[in-house]
Amino acid sequence: MPKRILQGTVVSDKNDKTVVVLVERRFTHPLFKKTVRRSKRYKAHDETNQVKVGDIVSIEESRPISKDKSWVVVSSDAQAAS
Repeated sequence: MPKRILQGTVVSDKNDKTVVVLVERRFTHPLFKKTVRRSKRYKAHDETNQVKVGDIVSIEESRPISKDKSWVVVSSDAQAAS
């Protein structure tokens, strides 16, 4: 079974080897037919601590690394929020 890959923006890098990634999904509401935005925050493992706040990253599902961290940073497009 393939692992899920999500793309989002890093909102926190204060923890050691961990980043918090905000993933936003857009869908059409089934009844009102309006586009709705939903966002969710995932904790992802960043072994080298290279990713910074504002970077756009891809995260991949993995085995549980800690209590609430089961994603790994795969790649990053270094776009600093300036």
